[in-house]
Amino acid sequence: MRALRRWTGVIVGIAIVAMIALLLWGMARQRPQDVPWGPLDLGQPIGMATGRKLTALTGDTPQCLALLERADIRYTRLPDRSDGAQCGYDDAVRFTTGGARSIGYRPASLGVSCPVAASLALWEWNGVQAAARETLGSEVVEIDHLGSYNCRRIGGRSGGDWSEHARANAVDIAGFRLRDGRRISVLRDWSDPGVKGRFLRQVRDAACDLFATTLSPDYNAAHADHLHLDQADRGALGWRACR
Repeated sequence: MRALRRWTGVIVGIAIVAMIALLLWGMARQRPQDVPWGPLDLGQPIGMATGRKLTALTGDTPQCLALLERADIRYTRLPDRSDGAQCGYDDAVRFTTGGARSIGYRPASLGVSCPVAASLALWEWNGVQAAARETLGSEVVEIDHLGSYNCRRIGGRSGGDWSEHARANAVDIAGFRLRDGRRISVLRDWSDPGVKGRFLRQVRDAACDLFATTLSPDYNAAHADHLHLDQADRGALGWRACR
């Protein structure tokens, strides 16, 4: 009788494991964006694992560029740059007109690492435009930015860790220009109790699903005029920041 109970427990355990495996297999086929091992496709809806897959593109430039091309995201490669041991990039791109994207950047010279570019495209499609239509009744035509590459340490300090800006792996977003002529500014409108403030928080929250680090005016005074977005690679189990 004891042996029977023991074997019954083993069989039940195997059945449970098999059911979990079948469930995960089905999820991977139906929604690969929700599982870490599913392929990344920039044309798919954002899933639970999308952000980490985007961050994992750091160091895999061929794969990242292939994803941009597959999603019809037009870009030009920027020449490699080295400014010492800690600063520079070899995977930076600049968006060009045409293709699947419809939002421009001002100034137009924005160059970012390929993982940040892929993340920005998904953010535009699934976060920025969706929030603009729903909350503001218009579409975003341009995004104002404060730049990407900057050979400096975090916070501009003389010591400490180097910023993701030192590798063009970050971008600072200052505002949004709408098709109907309105302008939304992080500095001016973050505290707005109406639709402008709500829109800015919606796009911040959407960025948190995609970027390893998303910092807003809620974080500290240094971010009062922009949203900081980066793809810092902190390893497979690395922490992600959203504030």
